[in-house]
Amino acid sequence: MQIAGPEFEAGKAMTLPANEVHLWRVELHAVAVGEARWQRVLSSDELERAKSFRFSRDQQYFIATRGLLRLLLGSYIGCDPEQLRFGYGEKRKPFLESCRASDPIEFNLSHSGSRALLAFTRGREVGVDIEQIRNNLDFEALARRFFSAAEQKELAALEPPKMRQGFFRCWTRKEAYIKATGAGLSLPLCEFDVSLGAGAENALIATRPNPGEAKLWSLREVAAGEGYVAALCTRGDAWQLKC
Repeated sequence: MQIAGPEFEAGKAMTLPANEVHLWRVELHAVAVGEARWQRVLSSDELERAKSFRFSRDQQYFIATRGLLRLLLGSYIGCDPEQLRFGYGEKRKPFLESCRASDPIEFNLSHSGSRALLAFTRGREVGVDIEQIRNNLDFEALARRFFSAAEQKELAALEPPKMRQGFFRCWTRKEAYIKATGAGLSLPLCEFDVSLGAGAENALIATRPNPGEAKLWSLREVAAGEGYVAALCTRGDAWQLKC
């Protein structure tokens, strides 16, 4: 599902079945021109947070992303977007304070460059990550620092022209997993293995120290457009992706 303009409307009552994961792709450069509209639904603390960004473009992209998050959540749960209240977990993962029922709506978002992804589920944890493939990044040094031994070996085995994209595939998959678990960087990135293969739908290979943890999660690559890579992780495997 694509959002490519400031006139986007979510509708009054979108449905989110328990067996579906909804993924929204956002073209931020097109959506951000509606900044005044998005500002009207943001809370005072969100507006203050926007001011912390150094560059005006980053402020606009943050405001647009949070505004759309509120718009979509409001439609899913039948609430005015500006009335939504967010709480934050121990590792700063956001949740809806007004929606803590037995099958609460879960969500996660990520943006990089001029694109964003917003993922929504009901009753299951979710994490999403998108990254713009950048050429001014020492990816080999980062891989040595953060990747597991198995991931470093798989990266080194790639043909040189494919190594940079392989790095970003690995990075987004690791980020999506730790965001889904809510652990953040308190979970060392070297303590689990993901695959680097293109289009992987079962990318979480191994978890340590509990090897059984890997079976509890679904981690896959999702389409992000030219120059970007992205990954989505959810708990369980009995679900369908709607995007």
